[in-house]
Amino acid sequence: MDWLTSSATEQGRAILAGLVSPMDLADGYLDAISRHPYGSRIYARVTEDRAKTEAMAAHDRARAGLRRGLLDGVALSWKDNIDSANIGTEGGSRLLDGRIPTADAEMLAGASLQGLVCLGKTHMTELAFSGLGVNPGTATPPNSLDPGLCPGGSSSGAAVSVALGLAAAAIGSDTGGSIRLPAAWNNLVGFKPTSGALPMGGVLPLCTSFDIVGPIARTVEDCAEIMAVLARGKVADLRGAAARGLRLLVLGGLPYADAQEAPVQAFEEAVARLSAAGAVITHAEPPQAAQAMALGTPLYAAEALGLWRAQIEAAPDLMNPVTLTRFRSGAQMSAPEFVERWADLRRAQAAWAEAVSAFDAVILPTAPILPPDAARAEAEADYFTQQNMLSLRNTRIANVLGLPSVSVPTGRPACGIMLMGRAGQDRALLRVAAGVEAALKPSA
Repeated sequence: MDWLTSSATEQGRAILAGLVSPMDLADGYLDAISRHPYGSRIYARVTEDRAKTEAMAAHDRARAGLRRGLLDGVALSWKDNIDSANIGTEGGSRLLDGRIPTADAEMLAGASLQGLVCLGKTHMTELAFSGLGVNPGTATPPNSLDPGLCPGGSSSGAAVSVALGLAAAAIGSDTGGSIRLPAAWNNLVGFKPTSGALPMGGVLPLCTSFDIVGPIARTVEDCAEIMAVLARGKVADLRGAAARGLRLLVLGGLPYADAQEAPVQAFEEAVARLSAAGAVITHAEPPQAAQAMALGTPLYAAEALGLWRAQIEAAPDLMNPVTLTRFRSGAQMSAPEFVERWADLRRAQAAWAEAVSAFDAVILPTAPILPPDAARAEAEADYFTQQNMLSLRNTRIANVLGLPSVSVPTGRPACGIMLMGRAGQDRALLRVAAGVEAALKPSA
């Protein structure tokens, strides 16, 4: 069996059963990374010594019957905006060349204590401020389905590392869709927790009001197990999860504006399969989604510029001009407008929660478009801007509403179905997602 392309939980069970050693898994991944023609475009830095040391310790615990959890000994990649002790963490930006933290981010330290093995740091879009996954300043990972297409971002290398069998799972971050979009475009599961659900110490910020980290993996079960490690809490109970009886609201209107045929058709086919599996499907267009998007989207650049202006203006020539323009657009918002928008957004969030309270999840296409051409996105600023804003349009709805959200593959290449749950009810959403996943899996 090719363990390197197995799910993280399958690997964990195999370690428990003595079928594979954490050392063999780590060595296998390290060898695969070094041999892969795109390895250096996926990993910014490989932490070979750390991975081998952690894998050896996990191997010893397994032999002694002292494993710390199901994922003890399983090897993950980490996005390059998550601090790692004595290893560069540069956020995909030349502004941060040579930045070497002295300590792990809080969540990396916690994951290591639970036995997860760190393979290295994956490439990302500059300072996490775009969704296409292209980065002319450092590296653009290939889309796993077609190397000429955008991989999705900003957790680009994170998703591709899993899809190409160079990590069992990955940790990315999501401010406007940066976990779910690359997951969808690489046929993976991506989970964005509720804002504030995880400790963010040691994570380079983009917009702290919306930033959150989360897993990209092969299955919903993988995401649930990884989330329990990151949150240092209980694992979502997925036993018996099924689509039958789920109350799902198909969000109308905004998610389909300027959408391409393939993602919409894939979504509609998925909804039909869910209905056939016993889910109760309702169609509606609660106005709070569009209201929250209109209020919240301009807040991104304003907060991002407030966090990064000093470093950006000290060396603007080091930045991708398109990204620089996006940051500087934040200067257009005044402080009173910023405060007013947040007050209005919180009211819209509360009204949304009331409007959809009868449903287990709200569903929509993860992205309204397929992955664009990567070379064109790097070369043409107007094309980049148009495709980037459209790519993140659907995923951002969950961010501005403050909701947990997950993308699950539909079975069609690069097309995901996205579920949005209730704020703070992350484990409940993962259970719903497991039921959806089971209904959409191809027949054997």
